[in-house]
Amino acid sequence: MAASAVTHLATIFTSPTSNSPSPSFRKLSITSTLNNRIITNNNDKKPCSQSFNDDHTTTRREFLKSSSAMLAPMIVTSTNSPAAEAREVEVGSFLPPAPSDPSFVLFKATTKDTPALRAGNVEPYQFVIPPTWKQDRIANILSGNYCQPKCAEPWIEVKFENDKQGKIQVVASPLIRLTNKPNATIEDIGSPEKLIASLGAFVTGNTYDSDELIETSIEKIGDQTYYKYVLETPFALTGSHNLAKATAKGNTVILFVVSATDKQWPSSQKTLKTILDSFRV
Repeated sequence: MAASAVTHLATIFTSPTSNSPSPSFRKLSITSTLNNRIITNNNDKKPCSQSFNDDHTTTRREFLKSSSAMLAPMIVTSTNSPAAEAREVEVGSFLPPAPSDPSFVLFKATTKDTPALRAGNVEPYQFVIPPTWKQDRIANILSGNYCQPKCAEPWIEVKFENDKQGKIQVVASPLIRLTNKPNATIEDIGSPEKLIASLGAFVTGNTYDSDELIETSIEKIGDQTYYKYVLETPFALTGSHNLAKATAKGNTVILFVVSATDKQWPSSQKTLKTILDSFRV
């Protein structure tokens, strides 16, 4: 009865003088045909349903293909910016040679590089990198872009990587997270061990255990004091070998992290130590 009722409605609404029924009328006719097939062929319901799904899938695929074709020029245009291109190529193609060692290039962070620098929430910093490394993209939620200039938690400033040698990242932490003293120096915050206990998880990418701390040292460059760390972190997401350097200036503590896996470390440790030593705020 359901099938005949649908067929009857299709007959009523279809114009007798029109040879080309409207889309609505065609839908009713299709429904009638499907229902008739299901009722008259109870043992053959699956092919009918499958046929409908195949037609639906084909239509959806055609729609997505046509949409992708229209959007393609927009996508190419939106990513064709100097910043996006810089992340796709080796840094040696756009950074100048380091004056201290021409076999490296010099990265000097500016307001063009990070949201925190644009907001004046971080002091400019610099370090050297091998020219074959590439800059990594940082997710918006990790970059601090959404919370500047008053972020409550640490964020990632920049990241660089080389598959054969290791990774670099600069992490910035609000000073107020570590001390209530305005414009505190790193010595005001506490000892190297106390600082790394608060920021160690940002070195490893997951958790920090004090047993992973192998060595600490203090370096004085001009008026700026740096805490340096050597960590063996077998369970770290960043790598089983981590070197870090931290200092405080203005409203933030800057943590510079150089990481390598067990496979990368033997051949790259000298290079990674050079990178760490070059870091300045």
